[in-house]
Amino acid sequence: MSPQMKPLEKIDPRIGVLVRVSPLIRRIVAPNSGPFTYTGTGTYVIGRGTVAVIDPGPADPTHVEKILDGLGSERVSHIVITHTHRDHSPGASLLQAETGAPVLAYGQHGAGARADLPSDLATGQVEEGADMAFRPDELLRDGDHVRGPGWSLEAIWTPGHTSNHLCFAFAAERALFSGDHVMGWSTSVISPPDGDMGQYMASLRRVGARDDAVFWPTHGPPIPKPAEHVAALIAHRKGREQAVLACLEAGICDVPGIVARLYTDLHPGLIPAAARSVLAHLVDLADRDMVGVEGAFNAEGRFFITSPAAHS
Repeated sequence: MSPQMKPLEKIDPRIGVLVRVSPLIRRIVAPNSGPFTYTGTGTYVIGRGTVAVIDPGPADPTHVEKILDGLGSERVSHIVITHTHRDHSPGASLLQAETGAPVLAYGQHGAGARADLPSDLATGQVEEGADMAFRPDELLRDGDHVRGPGWSLEAIWTPGHTSNHLCFAFAAERALFSGDHVMGWSTSVISPPDGDMGQYMASLRRVGARDDAVFWPTHGPPIPKPAEHVAALIAHRKGREQAVLACLEAGICDVPGIVARLYTDLHPGLIPAAARSVLAHLVDLADRDMVGVEGAFNAEGRFFITSPAAHS
């Protein structure tokens, strides 16, 4: 979640109830609403009879029980994870204990992380935190397929929000399960070092170029015009980048000062997330040789513009 973006629509989900949202897709929302999860984690069930479950959510036995109650005699053949945050992946071990289904994901937390970033970037958690204990049974790479009777999911590697983030394309309904990469209620927090703004923007451009009819995010309502929505997210981030550069030009050179200038009327609980996203922009600008830093490369560093043409 990132502040100052409004939901596509207001929704009032039926918490703990498995609801059919399309011919081959059902959704059940976990009881974990909050400032980073909106109305709660949306767990998806794909197929009929023999099904895949995407993002079984937090380590909440009641939520897993509700998933199984909704499925009745249907069999879970695969448990699929978009990324390893604690509101998405810990429920996998609970669901696996009840079903025996294998858990598939890109890898453990940090599996796709860059090795060339300064160690100074590591800080305390934001959002729901990393699921450091997560270990998948099977690794998925870009273009891999997960298949069952009458359904197939294609893994699309979309690093940015996390380094191991996957979206899943569902060609049968021209749909994309977009996890936290593209959400219907907010932009995503990009928190270095595992989060990467440059990768996030590239991943946005990639999914924005697809011909999907709808995105199904893990939090918030469906996105019926994906290309338009993604274009708006890209424009928002580009605007934020220009605002960060304007702060540097005005002599506001550290992360707390930039956050105070750009995020007015922000709930105090969201300030750490805003700071991480500002730092992610600064890392990306440094990668492009547009910004440098005096001192540590973290929220305490003092940043400066290195290229006269950086802000135009």
